[in-house]
Amino acid sequence: MKLTTALLTLLVTLNLHALTVGENPKQISISGENGGYVEDGTEWSSSSIKDKVYVMFYVDPDEKDTNSHYSKRLKEQAYDKNLYGSMAIVNLAATWKPNFIIEKLLKSKQEEFPDTIYVKDKNSVLVNEWEVENDASNILIFSKTGELLFYKSGKMGEEDIINSFDIIDSNL
Repeated sequence: MKLTTALLTLLVTLNLHALTVGENPKQISISGENGGYVEDGTEWSSSSIKDKVYVMFYVDPDEKDTNSHYSKRLKEQAYDKNLYGSMAIVNLAATWKPNFIIEKLLKSKQEEFPDTIYVKDKNSVLVNEWEVENDASNILIFSKTGELLFYKSGKMGEEDIINSFDIIDSNL
C-alpha cells in the first residue's frame, strides 16, 4: 500500500508541469542565456499568450519543413490579426547547426513575417518545463485565456489540420 501511494505521488509530481489539453500550462519565460525574442533579445513569457487565439510552432530547426504544408494552409485561412496570432519558438538546443546561422535566418524570417512572434529557445526550456517533444515539430493552439486547446507533435495529417481549424474557428 505504501509503495502504491509513493508511486502515485511520484507520478502526479512528475506531471505537474506537463501540458494538458483543457488547462493553462505552467507560466514560463525564456530570457538571457536561454534565449528570448528574435527581434530584440528581450524576455518572452508564456503570460503573453492571451487576448487572441494563438498557434504556436515549437520546432527543432532540423524539422522546420515537417509542417510547412500546415503553415501554408493556416496562412490561407487569413484569420483576423486582431483575434488570431502565431508564434514560432525555435529549439536551438535540438540541432547541430550553429546558433549564429539559425539566428541570422530567424531575423530575416521576422522581417518577412512581422505578424509572427519569433522566439529563440537556446536550452530547450519548453521541452524541460512543458515536456513538449524534443527534436520535433510541435503544434500547440491556445485560447484567448491561455488554455491549451490542441497539441500535436510530428507531422499534421489531414484530420489534425481540419480539427485545428475547427478549434481556431470556434475560439476566435
